[in-house]
Amino acid sequence: MSIKKELKRKALHVTGLTVPLVYCLFGREAALSLTGIAFFLFVILEPFRIIEEFRDSIKRRLRIYVDDDVFERMEVLERQIDEITRGHERERVAAHIYFAAASFILVYFFPANIAVGAIMVATVGDALAAIIGKSMGRHRFSNGKSLEGSLAYLLSAVLILAPLVGLEGALVGAAVGTIVEFYNLPPDDNFSNQLAVGTVLYLVSSL
Repeated sequence: MSIKKELKRKALHVTGLTVPLVYCLFGREAALSLTGIAFFLFVILEPFRIIEEFRDSIKRRLRIYVDDDVFERMEVLERQIDEITRGHERERVAAHIYFAAASFILVYFFPANIAVGAIMVATVGDALAAIIGKSMGRHRFSNGKSLEGSLAYLLSAVLILAPLVGLEGALVGAAVGTIVEFYNLPPDDNFSNQLAVGTVLYLVSSL
């Protein structure tokens, strides 16, 4: 994926920061509602994205009732989404569903500072790792990741977490998040990264 497409994808990815923002401004229940509704809508809409025949059938029916200008905008939006979709997501569950599921789990089960920190790290750290890795990565590993991208994740994670959990917890959480992001642990790094960071922060805070 080109750097231009990666920037578009990460711009969409960064909208995940609305979860910690809503949590901080309106509280836990509002954040749970946001992530729960988002997850439900994503799951309902996912077949339209994955199954082309199904999507085309719906579009043919809508064509009768929808204005030409509106239909054209829908087509443009569809092309934009397809442009930033990774290859493995074309026939599988996409990142936004995993992200919403992990965010809901964090908000429901973990203290506020840990949930907010883990979601922010997974959002900002992942975006910076991809953008810096694509644009400035010079030292590549066998899996395509770069040293520069991993360092961008690590540094941003420490800066985000330190005010929330202290420097010691921030260093441990950032290190674990960097490792999980580097290896793309299943089922998806948008799920595993959030939960790994949240779990290790909880364990460190409990010691």
